Amino acid sequence: MSITSQAVRYGVTLGGPAGDNLVEAAVAEAREAAEAGVDSVWMGQRLDYDAVGLAGLVGTLVPGIDVGVSAVPIFARHPLLVASQAQTAQAAVGGRFHLAVALGAPPIVEQAFGLAWDRPIARLREFLTVLGPLLRGEPVEHAGELITARSALPTHVPGAARTPLLVAAMAPKALRLAGELADGTVPYLAGPRVLAEHVLPAITAAARAAGRPAPRVVALVPAAVTTDLDARRAMGEGLAFYTRFESYRRVLALNGTEDPADLALVGDEDTVAKGVREYVEAGATEVVLTAHHDLDAATQSRTRRLAGELSRRT
Repeated sequence: MSITSQAVRYGVTLGGPAGDNLVEAAVAEAREAAEAGVDSVWMGQRLDYDAVGLAGLVGTLVPGIDVGVSAVPIFARHPLLVASQAQTAQAAVGGRFHLAVALGAPPIVEQAFGLAWDRPIARLREFLTVLGPLLRGEPVEHAGELITARSALPTHVPGAARTPLLVAAMAPKALRLAGELADGTVPYLAGPRVLAEHVLPAITAAARAAGRPAPRVVALVPAAVTTDLDARRAMGEGLAFYTRFESYRRVLALNGTEDPADLALVGDEDTVAKGVREYVEAGATEVVLTAHHDLDAATQSRTRRLAGELSRRT
């Protein structure tokens, strides 16, 4: 295997429910990742477990590895409450927690929450305007068109370091907000060409105009270290879910494909490492390998070991 050494971090997503207790399974996966040398483990917000709470538990029980959430949808949530969750997790793990938020998908917002998909970019701007200061331990006084937030009671959690704030953004307007008001972005299904030609230019220009540091670009990359053809098929079936959403169809088109399986890195260690290097060369500051939860435990373990090896080489 060969990959150019660069100052890049490598993470993995946790595989998903396994066994009789989700928390115990997540802790076991994170512990294995930490022992392999992986820099970070990430989990998504769903409708069953609470991702921020789970991240706090995992980070407390597994020292030496960062924990991240990608991403908490902002609809049906208030920034004051998201900030209290995030700060509590941050205090628990001693500064190793990373938070990403997202607009979410219109069908889920409308069907699951019963909310109107109303002025999403304006809502994202107000949400970030409130959440950013709170995560820095500052009080807020905000009366906007869509969100009202005031620090009527204490809002800082003692012991909580400043929490990095990312946005799961890929469209131009959301990327500009991420550069202006957050620390970076967490794109998914944005291949190397999309990172280099669309994501990096938009978010970097916005961060520079706002006087902020160069943004983090945490690329979530579907990957599985295996030569099993059934694994590739399982990855493809799982990724097909994302074609239901316009935002992902748009970014897939920018990648030059309609099938998200075309972006999956599936193969032996050399094959996946070569694909990962393309994301690094495109400008990713962190690469998170996202093995689909339908894959067998051996494949997920092998994928975690590769992420750890890439981290050690860096």
